[in-house]
Amino acid sequence: MQSMRSSTLKWIVLSAALLAAVIITVQLYWLKKVYSFEERQFNINVVKSIRGLFEDLEMNDAPGTSLQTLINNPGNNYFLFKADTIPPRDSLSFYLQEEFADFGVLTDCKLGAYSSTAKKFVYEAFLPTPASRYAGRKPPVQDLPVYSEEFDHILLYFPHRHEYILEQMDFWIVSSAILFIALIGLAISLFYFYRQKFLAEVQKDFVNNFTHEFKTPLAVMKIAAGVLAQDNIVHQPDRLERYTAIIKNQTEHLQNQVERLLKAASSESRNLAIRKENIDAYQLIEQALNKVQPLIEEKRAKVELKMDEDNGVLHGDMAHLELAVVNLLENALKYAAEPHIVVETGNAEDDFFISVKDNGIGIEKKYIKNIFKKFYRVPTGDIHNVKGFGLGLNFVKRIIDAHNGKIKVNSLPGIGTEFRLFIPLN
Repeated sequence: MQSMRSSTLKWIVLSAALLAAVIITVQLYWLKKVYSFEERQFNINVVKSIRGLFEDLEMNDAPGTSLQTLINNPGNNYFLFKADTIPPRDSLSFYLQEEFADFGVLTDCKLGAYSSTAKKFVYEAFLPTPASRYAGRKPPVQDLPVYSEEFDHILLYFPHRHEYILEQMDFWIVSSAILFIALIGLAISLFYFYRQKFLAEVQKDFVNNFTHEFKTPLAVMKIAAGVLAQDNIVHQPDRLERYTAIIKNQTEHLQNQVERLLKAASSESRNLAIRKENIDAYQLIEQALNKVQPLIEEKRAKVELKMDEDNGVLHGDMAHLELAVVNLLENALKYAAEPHIVVETGNAEDDFFISVKDNGIGIEKKYIKNIFKKFYRVPTGDIHNVKGFGLGLNFVKRIIDAHNGKIKVNSLPGIGTEFRLFIPLN
């Protein structure tokens, strides 16, 4: 149920993220379109200004000539137009500024009058706008390039053309920025909501698992205590011993679960305190098997050992590694009707490995990436008798991480699962 709810919520968040991405893409597309429009409008206004300049000054010996043959746009920031007669510098500057003002070309311009006979610019001038940052002082504008034209011409250079066009787009840019900020805020809110919702579901499922895990042992202990409270129980030694053993076993089970919860809680707030020493691998496995021996007998499990006797020493924390192996053995016993467990140890390059392989129900590939998350439990279909809090594998990973090791999982649904722990030798 948790998986279904989380999956639905995840799809909602992903859909919202996709919608936000589409909105951003469309907005960027329109910003580009607006920029292109403003760019074309700027070019048109410059051409209109040049046409007005031809009317103001006698620069063309053939007045009927089309403007398309007189004006050239050799670069984004450059306009070049033919001048049969080069006018005086002051006249050209004055009338050009007048035309720019009339047609709304309100950005700095540098002009140069090129003589095809002298093959150089005979003069240059900088035409600042009233609001120019360079008004009254020499601007740091690059030299005008020489274009190999076989006629006299005037070259106009607009050094701040790009910035000027962006200024015309202030409304679009500001509105887009506000939209982007709003979408980012929405994305953060959705992520926070998803995280809080997921944690609430995990907490709810944890409480359910906790109740289920403790309810049965407590009920059994209550019944056993009621039997032991009977007056004639002292005359039934076999029955007395059996119910005493039941209470003892259930008490140990509850104690182990409480310790597991406490260790998980403490490990969340601090790093695991690892005290490394040389460990005999056979002793480690033997102690772990002893811890789960009652479960082995109850399930009538077959345990097969494949120990490398020549390389049976590893360097790590005995207590924590034993707990990791115990958790893997418990899982191997839980998820198989007739458990057959293979425990193997040995060296793999610079690591010592411990492998626990079972013949259980296996894990689907899509779940493997989540199995080490705290409180996560793989959906088990129709198998409802498997108990736990989803803490075991999370704690195993924390132990191996504290040893700077790694875990490899191989699993086939319906065949079984192998957990291989790698602990560095040094």
